[in-house]
Amino acid sequence: MEISIIGLPKSGKTTVFNALTGSTAETGAYSPQSATPNIGMAKVADERIDALSALFEPKKTTYAEVKYVDIALPPKPQDSQAGLDDQIIAHIANTDCIIHVVRAFEDENVPHTDGSVDAHRDISAIEMELTFSDLGLIEKRLKRIKEGLKGSKPAERDMALKETAILEDIKAKLEESIPVRQQNLSEEIIKATSHYQFMTSKPLLVLVNIGEAQIDSAKEIEEDLRENNDQSGTEIVTLCAKLEMELSEMKDDEAQEMREAMGLAESAVGSVINASYKLLGYISFFTYGTDEVRAWTISEGTNAQRAAGKIHTDLEKGFIRSEVIKCDKLLEHKSVAEARKHAAVQLEGKNYIVRDGDCVTVLFNV
Repeated sequence: MEISIIGLPKSGKTTVFNALTGSTAETGAYSPQSATPNIGMAKVADERIDALSALFEPKKTTYAEVKYVDIALPPKPQDSQAGLDDQIIAHIANTDCIIHVVRAFEDENVPHTDGSVDAHRDISAIEMELTFSDLGLIEKRLKRIKEGLKGSKPAERDMALKETAILEDIKAKLEESIPVRQQNLSEEIIKATSHYQFMTSKPLLVLVNIGEAQIDSAKEIEEDLRENNDQSGTEIVTLCAKLEMELSEMKDDEAQEMREAMGLAESAVGSVINASYKLLGYISFFTYGTDEVRAWTISEGTNAQRAAGKIHTDLEKGFIRSEVIKCDKLLEHKSVAEARKHAAVQLEGKNYIVRDGDCVTVLFNV
């Protein structure tokens, strides 16, 4: 999973990146040098992997990972309707999801670029930039199609007119401030337009960066923002980036002790990852043994044969069947042999839909 992080200057975007990845990227004002994205990885903490690892004592334990791309936006576009520049679009296009860091904290030493803190306004500003980028892309494509119609063959003309109709419909809704992710497009149209990689088609996680004094009112802040932004393909999470970055630099036991002292039930970083999985419709299944216990990330609804291909292409090609045990049952019975005695082991064919928490052994022949 690859996620881009964007936000207005002085929103704490890079501090969020550091908190999520444990990196030490330089924070500060935008500069031409900061146009190069910061890239970092984060392990997806999962108590089930920890428990399986404790049970099998493998040589290696491998967690799922998330790749974060911290993309700097210039303070203000020269043309307010120009959208994002091509380099920024290219960076975002290669990711599965967008995190928009929105500032909610007050700090007189870090003045907001617009003179005041207003999360509602900033959410709208970034969504508008993404929308303008999509509109610009559509207009360019429509122009090329129109130019290409001259002298085109009947079959080519029919395809071009069909594409024009689809793009015109998407464009009209964008002009009504309806992002692509909320246009209820058919699976056929989504597939036909996927190569455009529209900015507003990507799931959007609005990450509200709060101050320490606002931690107790985090839920109220989220609910207030959801009133105007509760839309499909969008989620809202609060996080105190400064605090989380400090915690990421501590040892695990020290960080946990500090969380408990502050009354924090869970890591906000974990909440961000969980929200990302939910937005993208991702789940985890596990492979296990004395050599390695490992988590694999797949889309919800993936069948057993395709899930096997996530492990290795040979397993997908030569798939015979899979042996499936629910993680909680494997942990309860302590071994595969004992799980079999209690009929907790299932033999499933290629069309079995893998579920979150399945422990899978693939039987194959190449």
